[in-house]
Amino acid sequence: MMTSANTELIRVLADPLRLQIVTLLAHETLCTSHLVAETGARQTNLSNHLRVLREAGVVETEPCGRFTYYKLRPEVLDSLAGLFGDLADTARTTVETSRKRACP
Repeated sequence: MMTSANTELIRVLADPLRLQIVTLLAHETLCTSHLVAETGARQTNLSNHLRVLREAGVVETEPCGRFTYYKLRPEVLDSLAGLFGDLADTARTTVETSRKRACP
């Protein structure tokens, strides 16, 4: 079932730069400097996007000296994957049973 939290999470991940950050973090834990180099985004812009991802619970931080590392929280993505999997199963059932609502 689509909840407001799921809707918000989809909105957060719909931004191209944030999706790029999430994709990079799926492969390794990175600090802001690494993400600036990988994305080409300005540090202030990147920091704003990382804050949004952190507030949405998509990433968590790990302090390391004067650097802050970011790592992905895969369980958050698992919840969305489950939601979309359920929608796909429902759509398959609808197609197989030729279920459609009559027009008034």
